[in-house]
Amino acid sequence: MNVRIASIKKDARDALAGSWGIAVVLMLIMFLIGGIIPTIFDIVAVGGLENWVDQTNTSMEGDLFSLFISFVMIPFSISAMYWFFLHLVRGERQSIGDVFSIYANMGLAFKTVGVSILIGIFVFLWSLLLLIPGIIKAFSYSQTYFIMKDHPELSMLEAITESKRRMKGYKWSYFVLYLSFIGWAFLALLTFGIGYLWLAPYIQASMAAFYDKHIADQHQEV
Repeated sequence: MNVRIASIKKDARDALAGSWGIAVVLMLIMFLIGGIIPTIFDIVAVGGLENWVDQTNTSMEGDLFSLFISFVMIPFSISAMYWFFLHLVRGERQSIGDVFSIYANMGLAFKTVGVSILIGIFVFLWSLLLLIPGIIKAFSYSQTYFIMKDHPELSMLEAITESKRRMKGYKWSYFVLYLSFIGWAFLALLTFGIGYLWLAPYIQASMAAFYDKHIADQHQEV
């Protein structure tokens, strides 16, 4: 398949032009909800910062809260990391409120949780054979959330199956697209991780551009 990585990344940069600020804020919100808030809860649960620093294992309350947050965060993560950037690539401006609006449709929110669990199970089972088959399957299922956005009528398994079908012949290009960000990832490390607030939007916009350019218009079979 003729996939031009440079063209995809240019489309991503064009889509982010004028929207870098909101994209960075979105990444910061995800970091705060997914990392900082559970940590604060764990500190409170063990009786203070000193106890938290001295403990060798996290508290059961903290683990349960982190698990709860993980499930609650799934719809937001998918809306933020996939659909937000797909809208940008298609020239549709978004707000932070648009990302959180997924919770207004609880059926869709629960569906994203179910799909995430199914994909996790499938990739895990394939990884039991060898690591490489698990990675290949992860690439096969990588377009599922985008397909869910464009085809909400599909069931969870149908969306996963459609992603697997549409990615035939594109998995290597998708892998190369990811590899093209390695240099930027190392540079982001030099900023103590702060650079990832800008790198993550660039990566996600590129993945959305990949879908929009090569996957979205394929004929649907399910």
